[in-house]
Amino acid sequence: MNTDPFEQFKARQRETWTLGNFGDMAVFTTPVAGHLVRYAGVTGGSAVLDVGTGTGVVAITARRIGAKVTGLDLTPALLAQARASAALADLNDIAWHEGDAEALPFPDDCFDVVLSQFGHMFAPRPEVAVAEMLRVLKPGGTLAFATWPGEQLIGRQFSLIAKYVLPPPGVASPIQWGDVGVVRQRLGGSVKGLHMERGIMAIPALSPKHFRLFQEAKAGPFVRTVQALQQDPARLAAWRNEMDEVLGEYLHDNVVRHEYLLTRAIKV
Repeated sequence: MNTDPFEQFKARQRETWTLGNFGDMAVFTTPVAGHLVRYAGVTGGSAVLDVGTGTGVVAITARRIGAKVTGLDLTPALLAQARASAALADLNDIAWHEGDAEALPFPDDCFDVVLSQFGHMFAPRPEVAVAEMLRVLKPGGTLAFATWPGEQLIGRQFSLIAKYVLPPPGVASPIQWGDVGVVRQRLGGSVKGLHMERGIMAIPALSPKHFRLFQEAKAGPFVRTVQALQQDPARLAAWRNEMDEVLGEYLHDNVVRHEYLLTRAIKV
């Protein structure tokens, strides 16, 4: 019997990430994936798990430098895109798994490196996701992930979504993973050598509205928000106006600048 209290929430997450075409958005995360894989110290022969692999950009990046890679995601449609991208890169030996970050289908202590790029942060119970990622990581292995700081663009956009469409009760906000203090608390004494650094993901755009419409067409959470507000045109317009104001603060030289946080730690 399934006792997961967030089963319905996760089913809705699967649906959300099939909306639009996230692959067109995820392509801009490929430089971030390169940064994360290098930052984590992935080498040829490392056994690597990519949690919340999405369209596979981190998994493919790690495999291209010789790592033995497993990619896991909750959404079959995103895994299909990951498999297609891996095939284009002539990489046919990545192990792709449909699965849940809160219940990783792997034995204890079996990976040298566990990575997540904007993936594990959507798990509703951070403490469960952290425990699972550390459980499957070997002692002395590296945990590294990329998240969005709450005070930067994506964090502020997620906050605006939550302002207009209330999140389900009991679900932790994904932007909490961009708070250094929260990350330290969640990892606690299970790790050592905690280190953080930041980077910029850049996406070309001609105006805030251009980019906002791109997000509304491609990224599931934004598609879902428009759907939720569709029956209230005034509220939808207000949300869009606020989104454009925020985006305008980060658009310079026809580039929208997304600041992200990288975290790295060693399992005790």
